[in-house]
Amino acid sequence: MSTSAEIEAPSASEFEWKRWPETETFVEERIAQAIEGNAFARELADRMPGETGTRFPIWVDHLVLGDTPGQTARLEELGYRRQAIRYPVNAPVFAHPGGIFPRIAVRGQGPEVAEVAIKVDSVAAFSRTHDLGLEIAGQPMGPYRIGRIPGDPTTLAVVERRAYLGFEPYPGEMARNGRMRPQAARDALAALDLWRARHRKFEDDAEGFDTTESTLDRLIELAGSVDLACHLVFEAEREYWESRNTAARVQKSRQDRLGLGWANHDHHTFRCSRRFFPRVMRMFTRLGFHLRERFHAGAHAGWGAQVLEHPVTGIVIFADLDLAPEEATEDFAHQSLPDLPKPGTVGLWVALHGESILGAGMHHLEAQFDFDSLRDGLKAEAGIETMKPFSDFPFLRQAFTAGERWRVAPDRADRAVHAGWITTEQAEKFIREGTIGSHLENLQRREGFKGFNQQAVSAIIAATDPRLH
Repeated sequence: MSTSAEIEAPSASEFEWKRWPETETFVEERIAQAIEGNAFARELADRMPGETGTRFPIWVDHLVLGDTPGQTARLEELGYRRQAIRYPVNAPVFAHPGGIFPRIAVRGQGPEVAEVAIKVDSVAAFSRTHDLGLEIAGQPMGPYRIGRIPGDPTTLAVVERRAYLGFEPYPGEMARNGRMRPQAARDALAALDLWRARHRKFEDDAEGFDTTESTLDRLIELAGSVDLACHLVFEAEREYWESRNTAARVQKSRQDRLGLGWANHDHHTFRCSRRFFPRVMRMFTRLGFHLRERFHAGAHAGWGAQVLEHPVTGIVIFADLDLAPEEATEDFAHQSLPDLPKPGTVGLWVALHGESILGAGMHHLEAQFDFDSLRDGLKAEAGIETMKPFSDFPFLRQAFTAGERWRVAPDRADRAVHAGWITTEQAEKFIREGTIGSHLENLQRREGFKGFNQQAVSAIIAATDPRLH
């Protein structure tokens, strides 16, 4: 099994994310072939934009291609690299380290596109939704479960993953490491419930972090795997955020109507105080995350962020905080910073709502969509408005749904007044009317672009400052 501890963190040069238009064309042509080669996939692809605001390629986990002459050389030209993992039976697997593309297995003779696999939260839920009666290989709550829908000539596979990069429903290496023991499903469910049921709101944030870190240690021990613990923690974090955001619940329902779940998530945004930011980073690295690019948004923006990525689950985090202009060189991921005299947007959000890892929950989930289809679908189905895009490029489009207003606890508003961060009039308004707490982010990526638009993020952070609303 590949675990997070065995995988080296990427070098700094890999943070300069490129666009890969030729690779996108190659991959989407093969996906189009696969759709044409499977009647069910064709119907599903036709339904996705209107019913879920997504496109079929967003959901693709992997492709299985025939070993035509020059196939592997072409993949390497397009930026793919061979992995140590093999596809049954002993077929090489290629992944793209520089962009967001599905993995590709190259297997012997046969059709040019033998199989396309889509990722979902639950194969059983997908089968129930479409009345497929799928025979599912892989144990409940196991690392890899798969059901197949035959086509001519392409098979559609439906897969769910839990912290596993391989392609075996009953992987021998995980059996040796204990992930396949009879009680593994029970322990995974218990670990998930431990994080779901945890106490999140504390009078003292330091106590909250102590308690939460202790809970995390218990969860990792119960899950029996750091990587599986990561998967479970973020499943619970998405649930908590969804419970506090109307747009999230509407969109999750739309995706569930096709049996998909949140398998299209792109990144999870956590807002953090300056004081406790290193403790948040410590918890995430305890779960196996690697630090990716770090942002200081410049003299006038007032914020910074650390991006993290998990090498096994693929989960990405955007963790932000207030930063002063002179702190551009500070290693804020490891060094605690004192409060600023006047907080920026992020600091005030934390003051009014709490730390994301504690009571507040995530500021937003960004998932991959077909931008226009999602915006129009949310408006038509539930009257949910979308803010003006803060990135609007052919390769990157981003916009928040209108902010979900959260109640502000009087004691939090009072502390912000006493610190001189807001006026008494603002505090009274926040207590009476609430203030913006969270969003769903509509993201459309093209050409495999994996990065973030720092200038655009500055604009949307400024635009969502509670003092402006």
